[in-house]
Amino acid sequence: MDFQSKKIMPRFSLVVLLMSIAGICALGKAIYTMTIGRERWVSMKSILVKEGRTLPAKRGNILAADGSILAASLPEYKIYIDFMSSEKDSLAKIKDQKLRDSILTHKVDTICEVMHEVFPDIIPDSLKAHLLRGRKLKRRYWPVYVNKVTKLKLGPYQNRQISYIEYSKIRTLPLFNRKSSTTFLKVDLRRRPYGEMANRTIGYFKDSARYGLELAFDSILRGKPGLYHRHKVMDSYIDIVDQQAEDGYDIQTTLDVGLQQIVEKALRRQLDENVCTSALCVLMEVETGDVKAICNLTRHADGSHHEDTPLAITDLYEPGSVFKPQSFLVAFDDGKISMNNHVDTGNGIYKFGRAAMKDHNWKNGGYGVLSVPMIIANSSNIGVSRLIDSNYGGNPRAFVDGLYRIGSAEDLQVPIPGYQKPRIRRPGEGSYWARTTLPWMSIGYEVQVTPINTVTMYNGIANNGRLMRPRFVKAIMRDGVVVRELPPVVLREHMAKPEAIRNIQICLETVVTDGVGKKARSKRFGVAGKTGTAQVHRGGHKTNELFVTFVGYFPTSKPKYSCIVCVRKSGPAGGGLNCAPVFREVAETVMSLDSVADYTSTRDTTAHAKAVHIAGNMRSTDRLMAMLSMPQAPLAAGSSAWGTYEYLNGHAVATPATATPDSIMPNVMGYGLRDAMVRLEQMGLRVKCQGSGRVAAQSVHAGDKVKRGTTVTLTLEQPKHKGKKPAAPKPAPKPAAPDTTTAKPGAKPEAKPQKPETKPKNKAEAKPKAKSENKPKAKPTEQKKKKKS
Repeated sequence: MDFQSKKIMPRFSLVVLLMSIAGICALGKAIYTMTIGRERWVSMKSILVKEGRTLPAKRGNILAADGSILAASLPEYKIYIDFMSSEKDSLAKIKDQKLRDSILTHKVDTICEVMHEVFPDIIPDSLKAHLLRGRKLKRRYWPVYVNKVTKLKLGPYQNRQISYIEYSKIRTLPLFNRKSSTTFLKVDLRRRPYGEMANRTIGYFKDSARYGLELAFDSILRGKPGLYHRHKVMDSYIDIVDQQAEDGYDIQTTLDVGLQQIVEKALRRQLDENVCTSALCVLMEVETGDVKAICNLTRHADGSHHEDTPLAITDLYEPGSVFKPQSFLVAFDDGKISMNNHVDTGNGIYKFGRAAMKDHNWKNGGYGVLSVPMIIANSSNIGVSRLIDSNYGGNPRAFVDGLYRIGSAEDLQVPIPGYQKPRIRRPGEGSYWARTTLPWMSIGYEVQVTPINTVTMYNGIANNGRLMRPRFVKAIMRDGVVVRELPPVVLREHMAKPEAIRNIQICLETVVTDGVGKKARSKRFGVAGKTGTAQVHRGGHKTNELFVTFVGYFPTSKPKYSCIVCVRKSGPAGGGLNCAPVFREVAETVMSLDSVADYTSTRDTTAHAKAVHIAGNMRSTDRLMAMLSMPQAPLAAGSSAWGTYEYLNGHAVATPATATPDSIMPNVMGYGLRDAMVRLEQMGLRVKCQGSGRVAAQSVHAGDKVKRGTTVTLTLEQPKHKGKKPAAPKPAPKPAAPDTTTAKPGAKPEAKPQKPETKPKNKAEAKPKAKSENKPKAKPTEQKKKKKS
């Protein structure tokens, strides 16, 4: 044992020694790596692992009131080809390069022809030359769809983007189906399905939000980006997500696409018919303050109209006569005036101090004595200013405080960037308060407001004094579910006393019925509103341009919408002349959408309806009946979905088809193409079709044996109506010659056709006609018999 133990000890010591040496070497190598070789390994890590990459979040959509998309981020792609192999191994590189060149040489014509089918503007020969040139230059990142290969020659090397549908069509082409050869660079672009519609309101996004709702709700729409890093494995990089991106929320606006198109169409017609610098229109819902449509158009030098600036929100202007009802509302609320007051406007010229104020008809001798409603109806400057000056001249601050009280100077906090608050100064604030300031302020000068503020005030009057904040966005959503609702905001529960509000409503109705706003009147419903005209100042000086307005609401019986139309143009212009017709067109078109005709009185109650037979998928028909709130037929659980659905006199009956195995051809007569294809392809049959409508014939008869893969041709025809066609009108029978034969006893006499009498135009025509009518006369006895019969 001693000998054995002595023999083992040297071996054990040797192992310990070797392990100690290995450990010392490993420790030394580690120390060397951490100190001397540290920089090399840090640089190697940056090559193998690329950290801190931003994972972009998908931007949320902007939706209309009904959920349709106004702006969305859609994936698009740029195509690049790598003509050179990236293999590390020399033999593999040569082999891969030969494969690439072989595909390009033999399939380039196919690639170009298919690209031309998908993109008709591509010229196949130009694309072929472009691809071969890229190979000749040995390019690694060669753009494919550039302007140089299309009919458009501008910007030859601008790489175009393709949609996902186009990408799906070409990704299987030779060379394009190899990841190592072709790169499809994905780019998320902001698209607006309705083009420039409500451009300045919806906004614009390219790399960053520029204006409109895109900018106002950018923090909600953009989401939160994530993080990922790239790791090199087997000569290729893989993406490893460290933090998932959080997609942006959707915002649902109050805009109505249909109403927006109505407003834009009416405004464009106004700009086409008149030489206008700009025009705008805002349509607001009375009850909620929701902005249903907003359009701001500016004329360009070439005569085209575009929405470049949100004029209704950002442009401060002197409102002119549309401000007069607000002045009277303050006076009514303070009890200073009543509907029975009268004012002598004289000959249309009246002096306040040294300044002369004129009515628009001063050249015709003025209006003379006017009542309060007719002052507003005829838009008399003198009538309004005299009443306000006589009641507030000693205390103008009380009048201005009244304007603030009813909401004329309210900051609406409109979310669109660039909104300007009203500027209505008080005595002692700002510039000098002159003797003429109050009279001119009462008729819409010496103040500055935006059109959105003006229509908001009239919306409050229509809403019986309940002033609402204009609402552009009503909900924040994600995946169709409301995350946060933005309810309507009430700014004033009562702008003024109910009697004061009613008095102003009567005055505004009189403007349209008996005043200067008659062109806004509709025969279908009541309209109330006010015209306005103001001089445009630039650089502190008057210009020859006028800013004309018509603002009001409809229908007067139960106001639903308020609307403002503003036009800026040179020369003769007026709110009643240029804006009121646009207002009427918008109002009548909008109200026609809400009207529902009652056709019950026109139904034919004597006719019996025929049964409607619908062959095909009965469950789909049943769902359709449910959507239309029509009676449904009870379908037994587990029964066949195929059969006939019959509907007659408010009752539905479902008749399932006889179950057939997959080896027997079913009867698909009367099916729609979709149902027929679904049923036959489920059996493994191939379907060809010709014509349109429902299946009228099938190449394989029902009940015949079929095998999987058999081709069945279906002939489709439109259903024919089985009602009798109206008989064609028969030509009038010629007058028959007198019958000289004796009538048989008991026979029914034939009615003798009467020849219409026509007067001859002249004697020459009468003579030959008389000759032609010289026919042998019947005997007297025969004539007596005919008369007797």
